Amino acid sequence: MLTIATSGSEAQKRKYLPSLAQLTTMASWALTEPNHGSDASALSTAATKVEGGWILEGQKRWIGNSTFADVLVVMARNTTTKKINAFIVKKDAPGLTATKIENKIGLRMLQNGDILFKKVFVPDEDRLPGFNSFQDTNIPLSVARVMVAWQTIGISIGVYDMCYRYLMERKQFGAPLAAFQITQQKLAQMLGNIQAMNLVGWRLCRMCENGKMSLGQASLGKAWVSARARETVALGRELLGGNGIVTDFLVGKAFCDFEPFHTGEGSYDINNLIAAREITGFASFKPTSSAQQSRL
Repeated sequence: MLTIATSGSEAQKRKYLPSLAQLTTMASWALTEPNHGSDASALSTAATKVEGGWILEGQKRWIGNSTFADVLVVMARNTTTKKINAFIVKKDAPGLTATKIENKIGLRMLQNGDILFKKVFVPDEDRLPGFNSFQDTNIPLSVARVMVAWQTIGISIGVYDMCYRYLMERKQFGAPLAAFQITQQKLAQMLGNIQAMNLVGWRLCRMCENGKMSLGQASLGKAWVSARARETVALGRELLGGNGIVTDFLVGKAFCDFEPFHTGEGSYDINNLIAAREITGFASFKPTSSAQQSRL
């Protein structure tokens, strides 16, 4: 929805945005590929210009909502310019196949899918005219990373609340678990993490509202918040003991869900490197020259 709003024509905005905002139409955003995850700028899905439109050939992976979305915003490499363009693809387009990825350990409510494009025709009117390079992914990626940060904050608050009630109600050795020093320390650490995460999330939103949030800032915020949230939920799982590994108390489920959160929308490591690129001016994840000798 955001990519159409920022890069679409006025006609595309009028056609798609109202129903997307009302949730009567579902959309999916397709960037990641089987061989290009963190290195998404090297994507290989091809868009070839033909009379009246474009032919898409390639694969996408880990695409949320892709198995049931009505429309997909697909990033593909223009075979003429070699630049990245974006296209609106209908779910019933001939040659498009979306398959659910099975056996995930977390976020199982989110249907990630593999998408195969075999000579999928996209008419000219469904190419987003304002999306002409990989740099045009910066806005949707930044906003998505802030959204993921807030999701982890919300779940962490829920886990803390459940742990607090559990410690107050459950007794061992004749006293509530909340009376023991080690459980108090963990509960205090969880609350401290949550307060700090809230402040980082609030700061990101203020910068975003004022148009001052960079990709590096969003990436750093998502990486830091997801790491603190992962730590918070791990502490909660410990506090529940054996009950922390069953989904009856939901803390165990949250524990599993935080692994995808930690990696999704840019892994923890890549998000830190994106932030560090803005800090130092050096892109450390560029491949080194094959002629360079090892210093070891």
